[in-house]
Amino acid sequence: MRISAFVAALGFTLAAAAAYAQSDADAIKAELKKKLPDSPAPESVRKTPYGGLFEIVSGGEIYYTNDKADFIVAGSVIDLKTKENVTDARMRQVNMIKWDALPLDQAIKIVRGNGTRKIAIFEDPNCGYCKRLERDLQGVTDITVYVLLYPILSPDSVTQSKAIWCSADRGKTWLDHMVRDTAISGDSSCSTPVDKILALGQAKRVHGTPTIIFENGERIPGAIPVTEIEKKFAQVKVAANAPAGK
Repeated sequence: MRISAFVAALGFTLAAAAAYAQSDADAIKAELKKKLPDSPAPESVRKTPYGGLFEIVSGGEIYYTNDKADFIVAGSVIDLKTKENVTDARMRQVNMIKWDALPLDQAIKIVRGNGTRKIAIFEDPNCGYCKRLERDLQGVTDITVYVLLYPILSPDSVTQSKAIWCSADRGKTWLDHMVRDTAISGDSSCSTPVDKILALGQAKRVHGTPTIIFENGERIPGAIPVTEIEKKFAQVKVAANAPAGK
């Protein structure tokens, strides 16, 4: 009975703590709405273990405040015990895009080797950084690349993206243009997924190209080096093979 009573008391305490934290979060949201009436409502507010700060997530960005919303701090929290950038780690969580949510059937699929390692990339045909990334990826083996045509740089990008999709061999046309600077020509009047991918990217706050999505949902903005891509693949593999609950 004593153990049962202890467990019951512990459950009550945890529930009360959760309710208290939610009450704080609701109060902060209300205070922010009062003080910043023209700003969008935060997507989430939660207490951090750092100096009484509360984390605010809004528009894919992270800010901090106190329990009375007296101020807003824009910047990184660094845990000096672990040397981890806590804000960057949370940003990766906040901005994850679930792999199953990607319209891979509407992407240009390029396979090298056995294709077991997978990434999806939002790319614009006029993006210089995308071209650099595609050239670097030529040396990566056992990979499947799903190119999501995301023409955000100019109207010409839209025309080129549609012409690539309408070509007889999309993968070849894409790589010829991005890797070998071959001009794009041909019909662009077929039915394409460009508008749908643009809408998806905007909804997921994809603001630039290239943006890389790994199978674990982590997104990386920009053309990162191949060494970093290989590290991410290794991390994804380790996480996928870890025992449940670890």
